[in-house]
Amino acid sequence: MFNFDEIASYKPFSLDRERKKTLFLAALGDLTSYHRERCGDYRKIVEALGFDAVQVRDVEDFPFIPAGLFKSRELSSVDRSEVIKTVTSSGTTSQAVSRIFLDRGTAASQTKALARIVSDFIGNRRLPMLIADSGDALKNRASFSARGAGILGFSMLGRDVTYILDEHMDLNFEALDAFLERHGGEDILLFGFTFMIWEYLYKALRRAGKRLPIEKGIMIHGGGWKKLRDEAVSPEAFKEALRDTCGLRRVYDYYGMAEQTGSIFMECAEGRLHCSVFSDIVIRDHRDFSPCPVGTSGLIEAISLLPRSYPGHAILTEDLGRLTGIDDCPCGRLGKTFSVEGRIPRAETRGCSDTYEKRPA
Repeated sequence: MFNFDEIASYKPFSLDRERKKTLFLAALGDLTSYHRERCGDYRKIVEALGFDAVQVRDVEDFPFIPAGLFKSRELSSVDRSEVIKTVTSSGTTSQAVSRIFLDRGTAASQTKALARIVSDFIGNRRLPMLIADSGDALKNRASFSARGAGILGFSMLGRDVTYILDEHMDLNFEALDAFLERHGGEDILLFGFTFMIWEYLYKALRRAGKRLPIEKGIMIHGGGWKKLRDEAVSPEAFKEALRDTCGLRRVYDYYGMAEQTGSIFMECAEGRLHCSVFSDIVIRDHRDFSPCPVGTSGLIEAISLLPRSYPGHAILTEDLGRLTGIDDCPCGRLGKTFSVEGRIPRAETRGCSDTYEKRPA
C-alpha cells in the first residue's frame, strides 16, 4: 500500500501534471486492489466492468462507483469492530442517506489532509474562530451528518471556537460581541455552510441593522448553493454582501462531500476550485462516461487518496462541472482546476446546509 505520510509531506498544490500522474497511478492501483479484496460489493462491480489493471494508462482508467450506491449499500472494507465513526450524507427526512464507515486510520488521514489543504490558504497559525452554526450539530460524536463532520473538521483548525447560532438558528449577538471584544483587530477565521451563512448570519445582520467588524477575517464556506441560486444569489453577489456586512475580502468557497471527507477542493482568489495532492477530478460525458477536455461540461468524478475503510476513492457525483485548466492558474497553485455548474436534473438536494430547515416559532 502507498505511503500516505509521504504524500502528505508534499505541499498540497506543488505537483505538476506528470509528477501527480505517477503518484496517483500507483496509489489508486493500491487502493483499487485493496478494496477489491476486502469489499464484496465493490469486487462485484470491478469484475462486472471487466477492469484490468494492466490496461491502466491514466487516472481516468480506474473504475468508479456512483455516489448513490452508498445510499443502497453499506460499503465497507474493514471489520465493523474497527469502525470508530459513521458519517451520513445530507438529505431531507424523506431521502435515503449515504453511510460512510471510518476507521481510525482513515479518520486521521482526513483530518491531516484537511489541515494541509486549508493551511495553504490561511497559514499555519490557529486563528480565533467563529462558526456560523449551532454546537448542537456535534452532540453525537460516533455518528455525524455531513454538516457535523464538516464543523468538527474545520473547528480543529481554529482556537477559541465560538458558535454564533443558538439551537433555534438565531444569531447570538451576545456571543459575537464577547468574541470580538477578545479578538478585536486580529485575523479571524469564519466557517459555515453557504446557505446558513446567507440565511442566518447575513440576513440577521441586515434585519438588525448591524455590521460585523471583521475586516481582517477569512471566511471558508461550502455547500448549499442550490437554495441561493433559487434566490438568484450568485457567488459574486454572495461575496459582495459579506463585504458590505462584515468587511470580508478573503472569502473562499470549497467543494466536497461526505463520501470523501477531508480531501476538499478549495476555491482560490481567481475563483477556481483546486485539486490537491490528495485529490483529483475527471469530468465525464454523461452519454458514454468518456473523459471531457478542458472547457467541456460533464459529470464530476471526484477522486481521493484518503478512503481506506470504504471504497470511496473514485466516485461519480450527481454534479455537473467543467475543467478550467491544468497547472495554469494565475494564483500559482499547480494541479487541475474546475468549476461546478449545479446538479444534474432530478438529482436530490443534498448540500450540507440543506439539512436544516428552521421551523416557525
